[in-house]
Amino acid sequence: MSAQQVAVYGSLLSNKGNHCLLEGSKYIGTTLTPPEYTMYSLGGFPCIALEGGTPIHVEVYEVDESVFGMLDRLEGYPSFYNRKEIETELGTAWIYYISDVNYLGKLNVVTSGRWV
Repeated sequence: MSAQQVAVYGSLLSNKGNHCLLEGSKYIGTTLTPPEYTMYSLGGFPCIALEGGTPIHVEVYEVDESVFGMLDRLEGYPSFYNRKEIETELGTAWIYYISDVNYLGKLNVVTSGRWV
């Protein structure tokens, strides 16, 4: 697998606790996703669903296979989070999302699409 771009929006952001997993990865920039999602709060971190009308504020990084594997483990892919490629102004990037919509109904919506 060659280098891949990943769009992060929660605990992997530059000022958050899991950002250390991205050390050595190339920062591409900050952008918004298309307005097709809903962000939810899981308490200490967010998740997004592939439905809704909110753009999500993301940082995009270019990661190697090793870092991508660490991100998959952190996100519990594919049993907790799933992932898909999306188009952003900074190019194609992977983004992690929750697909269990029954679980999402119990969570608080982050209407701004920005995890702070």
